[in-house]
Amino acid sequence: VDAVRPTGLGMRSTLAAAVDGLTGAAAHEALRSTYRRLLLRLAARDLVGVVGFDDVAAELADLAGATIDAALMVARAELPPEAVPCRLAVIGMGKCGGRELNYISDVDVIFVAEPVRLASSDASSVDETAALRTATQLATAMMRVCAPIWEVDAALRPEGKMGPLVRTLASHTAYYQRWAKTWEFQALLKARPVAGDVELGQAYVDAMWPMVWEAGGRDHFVEDVQAMRRRVEAALPVGDADRELKLGPGGLRDVEFAVQLLQLVHGRDDDALRSGTTLVALRELADGGYVGRDDAALLAQAYRFLRTLE
Repeated sequence: VDAVRPTGLGMRSTLAAAVDGLTGAAAHEALRSTYRRLLLRLAARDLVGVVGFDDVAAELADLAGATIDAALMVARAELPPEAVPCRLAVIGMGKCGGRELNYISDVDVIFVAEPVRLASSDASSVDETAALRTATQLATAMMRVCAPIWEVDAALRPEGKMGPLVRTLASHTAYYQRWAKTWEFQALLKARPVAGDVELGQAYVDAMWPMVWEAGGRDHFVEDVQAMRRRVEAALPVGDADRELKLGPGGLRDVEFAVQLLQLVHGRDDDALRSGTTLVALRELADGGYVGRDDAALLAQAYRFLRTLE
């Protein structure tokens, strides 16, 4: 089974080839069946023990990104002829962004779009509103194509579900400069371009990154992070907290919040602490002396156990 292990690029080319030239139900079915075949190969290698937890989670995230890319191909092929061209980047958030995805999980994303500007064109003549309309059509169609596989969740975007699904890079930047709350910068720790226009996606991360590391200097920063954790625990149904692997006390979220809090506090001055992957970040914190090695080893062991159980 190890011989069939695909690379990230291999998964993208396999899925792209499956939907190339197809639209409608035929494209949707080709994407679903190809995705499930790749997933089954991964599960087989996982179950017989030839691949570890860290690699499984990373490969699942790569498979999600490849699937989104293929779904965008389908969405573009189904655009009406009059649609104004646009650039669209898909930013992975949460476990997808951190390359630590579950087998059964929503895929958290943020969408960034720009008009297509030709070198010879007058920037003032570009219809940004029309380009954003096309980008919104693409994002919506992509989410619909992916729905039978897993939910693409864009709720982490600025203003959440009340805000526009797609924004320009300038609009994203303005929001985070003026309005973003502490937890939103914490979420950006895991932001990573996963599909669509990679250059635009990287420009988004480059614009957000300095603001993420300034967040630790905000007034009441530590208290805000701790208060968010308490709100999550308080929202659990009575009697379920001790059985909640993810959100309960001593669960996955406790490890993740502890790691992220330390990253945001110390990462301002130490750029070796900036990984979006929980276990990598925990190792970096231990190497830098911010967490005792015994504590880091226990946290990592607990995290792997809970994620495997999950």
